[in-house]
Amino acid sequence: MSEENPDRAFIAAPFADDMPPAKPPRARVEDAALPDEESAGAKLERKRDYLEGFLQHRPAEVAPGEPGGALYDAVVDALKEIYDPEIPVNIYDLGLIYGVEVSGDADVVITMTLTTPHCPVAETMPGEVELRAASVPGVRDAEVNLVWDPPWGPDRMSDEARLELGML
Repeated sequence: MSEENPDRAFIAAPFADDMPPAKPPRARVEDAALPDEESAGAKLERKRDYLEGFLQHRPAEVAPGEPGGALYDAVVDALKEIYDPEIPVNIYDLGLIYGVEVSGDADVVITMTLTTPHCPVAETMPGEVELRAASVPGVRDAEVNLVWDPPWGPDRMSDEARLELGML
């Protein structure tokens, strides 16, 4: 019994089942199994081997009609030469081109829109896009699909176009 506090005369000892589990021992750096020390020269040689292997790895060949392929890129470059007469930005960066598909037979289908249905070049722009795409060496035929859904908006412009127009 405690003489100082008579109210706390009886304190029950906890049972072993009520005890929280013992904490595991803490991990210490000294306990870790360290690999044999590597010399600075050996470490540099290992890094050099990794870098050489990385630089020798070539990307997989891309089909000419796939994005990144020669024919696809040539069509996109041709589209980047066409400028909207009202906005001094090419139609590709302006976001008017929704899709470029190149078939295995080198037929190109371009899905595009215009800034508005009442655009002054609505009658001539799709024809110009078709002619430019068809004039790319290697293209057999070109077709343009003019769509209005989804509607064009400034959010479709590339960062280059936004910078050119002072919107960034």
